Amino acid sequence: MTADDTTSQTLDFMKWHGAGNDFVIIDSRGRDAVVTRELAAGLGDRNRGVGFDQLAELRSSDVADIDLDFWNADGSRAGACGNATRCVARYMMDQTGKDALTIRTSRGVLEARADGDLVAVNMGQPQLTWQEVPLSQDVDLQHLPLDGDPVAVGMGNPHCVFFVEDAEAVDVAGIGPGFETDPLFPEATNVEFAEIRSRDEIRMRVWERGTGITLACGSGACATAVAAHQRGLTDKRVRMELDGGWLTLDWREDGVWMTGPTAFVYSGQLTQAFLKGL
Repeated sequence: MTADDTTSQTLDFMKWHGAGNDFVIIDSRGRDAVVTRELAAGLGDRNRGVGFDQLAELRSSDVADIDLDFWNADGSRAGACGNATRCVARYMMDQTGKDALTIRTSRGVLEARADGDLVAVNMGQPQLTWQEVPLSQDVDLQHLPLDGDPVAVGMGNPHCVFFVEDAEAVDVAGIGPGFETDPLFPEATNVEFAEIRSRDEIRMRVWERGTGITLACGSGACATAVAAHQRGLTDKRVRMELDGGWLTLDWREDGVWMTGPTAFVYSGQLTQAFLKGL
């Protein structure tokens, strides 16, 4: 950062969460993007910054209602973040009075809709080839050559989905990091542990790349629903219980729709001293 950077003064932000998946949101419409790797990592520190699972930066768009960029808590870029997308959609709907809007992410232009008190977003079609996920080699995505027989699914970021007897018994913190950085995933991966309760209900816990254990993961929920249906374990529409709450996933012809709650927690302002110290 430089002294004449916008963030050398102060910087407004908001804190939101969707099913316990928490985000810092920075509205940069009408100006250049301000988020850097250093800013994201500093903000993501729950002791010295604000803390978040992901950071979302809104920008003006020439093809959609808004553009949206995502960052992980370690300062790395995130390709997709479904719950943050839903939170940003609610923020924009409250501002504009619209009940539907479009949001451009690295996944393309996504559609979001109000569903009563909930918000639904179409996360697009899953990526189901090894190059798209991506993987480092051509293997069977339905049965990866890893202990536990997981499934690989891309949802704008990579996912490695394990089906387990008891999700509560999984040592997510102990197991997750090893699979996150497995050489099969050249860009690292999110890791999901899913317990099938019925044809229309799943219990899932998650380790997110660049962040760690989170209470929910929207793209991970989508990937899990896709993997479960591909394995013949569930229907295309399921309810999913995560550590932080419930989401509904519906794999339709136009993409995977995810519906769930959003919550605005507070707004704040980053000080000049904090920003200069990054």
